[in-house]
Amino acid sequence: MTRRLLLSYLGLAILVLAGLELPLGWIYARAEISRASQSVERDASMLAEVTEENIEKGDLDALPDVVGDYATRTGGRVVVTDRRGVVLADSDPSGRTGVSIAAEPDIARALRNQPTVAAGNEALSATMPGSSGTTIRGSVRLTYPMTGVNARVHRIWGALALAGACILAAVAIAAFTLARWITRPLRTLEAATSQLAEGRLTNPPDTTTGPPELRTLAASFTHTATRLQQLLRAQQAFASEASHQLKTPLTALRLRLENFEPYLDPRAHGSLDEAIGEVERLGRMVQGLLALARLENSATTPEPVDLDAVIADRVAMWEPLAAEQYVAFAVTGRTAGRVWAIPGALEQVIDNLVANALRVSTPGNTITLHRAPGVALHVIDQGPGMTEADRARAFDRFWRASDSHHDGTGLGLPIVRHLVRAAGGDITLHPAPGTGLDAAVRLRPVPDDPSQDSSGRPRFRPASVTVP
Repeated sequence: MTRRLLLSYLGLAILVLAGLELPLGWIYARAEISRASQSVERDASMLAEVTEENIEKGDLDALPDVVGDYATRTGGRVVVTDRRGVVLADSDPSGRTGVSIAAEPDIARALRNQPTVAAGNEALSATMPGSSGTTIRGSVRLTYPMTGVNARVHRIWGALALAGACILAAVAIAAFTLARWITRPLRTLEAATSQLAEGRLTNPPDTTTGPPELRTLAASFTHTATRLQQLLRAQQAFASEASHQLKTPLTALRLRLENFEPYLDPRAHGSLDEAIGEVERLGRMVQGLLALARLENSATTPEPVDLDAVIADRVAMWEPLAAEQYVAFAVTGRTAGRVWAIPGALEQVIDNLVANALRVSTPGNTITLHRAPGVALHVIDQGPGMTEADRARAFDRFWRASDSHHDGTGLGLPIVRHLVRAAGGDITLHPAPGTGLDAAVRLRPVPDDPSQDSSGRPRFRPASVTVP
């Protein structure tokens, strides 16, 4: 932002300087040319009077001295003709006398008593008739080079450019100081928002420098962030404490219900079993809430984990249970290698996804763990699958599908997503080919080169992650 403010100030200064200096330089250049043209016209008129007098007296031998003396003093070139346009004298040694130039436009007009003044890119020219009254005795052409005029014009343009550069330098210094003064609280505010996004605020934004509006904004942000952290801590503490406090009465309630069994009519045993099942589900839900509270209250640091080893370990653990239900496991895809993960999180992620897949599998089904480039782990089942609306809500806490008949708590997938995202990954649900569900877990690979990350950039340094 400092650069953009600096460029804005400099752009505005350049526009102002251009609006002032360009017209001033152009006016000065035109004024110099006009003054030079008037001077040449005046000198040409004077020379015309002198040469007309010499021609009238027949003193043609004096003409070379007159034009030569003028040319020596001023650097201009003088050409004198008679009334027929024949050159009588030329101050340029390379010029020829006795040659008629009556056909040239300016000479022709002068012989008709019509003076001519012209300004070109390289020379100023004035052609005057040598006349006494209405009698034309000859003409005088005075040509003056534009070198001197251009030099003066260039000097003024150089002076204007130097003045503009000095002004721009002063504006740049002032603009940089002002931009830094304005953006300093914004930089501290940006750093504070980044910290708050990670669940902490160790360095509040600076509220002592910058414009009053930004100081007020920084103070408001600090107050809001502090209040938000207090509310989050209170909410997390309440969830943790409430879940912990619920464990004891739920355990006592289950024991009392089980003690009722010998004294109940056999026809009430079914209702008693359902009540005990609901108590058990509430207990599992409390355990899930405690797990979420512990995850949310703890800062975790991703570490390199061998994904292939974790997959092999979890498949070996789940295969006996799956075999009891006549469900098979298949591990496909190329070796995934190491990935960034929270210690122990991959095991929980795979266990939750495999448990969900096994719950909806029927005898003869296969649960596939496919390793894809990227790195991605797909847990694919052959169950009934989920609708698009259900997949969109599957990660909401306590949500269960309307057609669900299992005893889940609706906390498994939220815990999985929390663990995956804490390591910088993501999880999505897709329809599996044919039937079933494909849970795709994307994780960040650990590069082989310790100095670079997976995309060839400088090595990733894991930072503490706290999910609010």
